[in-house]
Amino acid sequence: MIKIAIYGKGGIGKSTVTSHLAAAFAAMGKRVVQIGCDPKADSTMNLLGGRPLTPVMDLLRDGAEPERLDQISATGFGGVVCIETGGPTPGLGCAGRGIIATFQLLEELDLFGVVKPDVVLYDVLGDVVCGGFAAPIREGYASQVLIVTSGEKMALYAANNINTAVEQFAGRGYARVRGVVLNRRNVPDEEAKVRAFAERIGRPVVADIPRSDEINLYEEQGQTAVQGDPALPVSRRFFALAELLLREADA
Repeated sequence: MIKIAIYGKGGIGKSTVTSHLAAAFAAMGKRVVQIGCDPKADSTMNLLGGRPLTPVMDLLRDGAEPERLDQISATGFGGVVCIETGGPTPGLGCAGRGIIATFQLLEELDLFGVVKPDVVLYDVLGDVVCGGFAAPIREGYASQVLIVTSGEKMALYAANNINTAVEQFAGRGYARVRGVVLNRRNVPDEEAKVRAFAERIGRPVVADIPRSDEINLYEEQGQTAVQGDPALPVSRRFFALAELLLREADA
């Protein structure tokens, strides 16, 4: 089982990267779980035809006591099992606790035993890597981390913080940074800036995703570009990343 946490600054496109990667794995015949770990709860929408999924925290806050996985999940494109943690009422409580509460519930409901996934993807907000937001790497849920960044200053700043947070758990059997995903914003010298960052932290750039009108077009239709047209050059970038991660898992 491949378990990957995908981190990045808010608004950098980590949910787009995660859902497209999930769609690529699914199109290759893999059983995939995608868990959105962001209070916005919009990670899985484009795997579900544009429909938002009720977050686990909303259900718990309303007094529900889920007893089956299908009460907190939905099945999207290619059979991807979609789950959203959600967060507290805006302005109240700690958003990271929503992740912790959801993970505890998923353990109780035996997510991995019931679904038996080949791939688990966690889409995690990376502006502040503390508390619940660090749970995927700290508690051993994920074994690898992909850092999504552009060449923008604040995106690289967040990426460095994420790498530092992961390094804090080095040697404990927790997740490690597998590499950097360049999600282009077409800023000056973008590739050079991101590759210099990746070299400095000693990790490769594992994917280079171009800024794409096709992604925007298909997201407006409530789907990923991988689903809309798997032959597109941008779709092939996600297939290539999925293939790379699968080859390493089989090695």
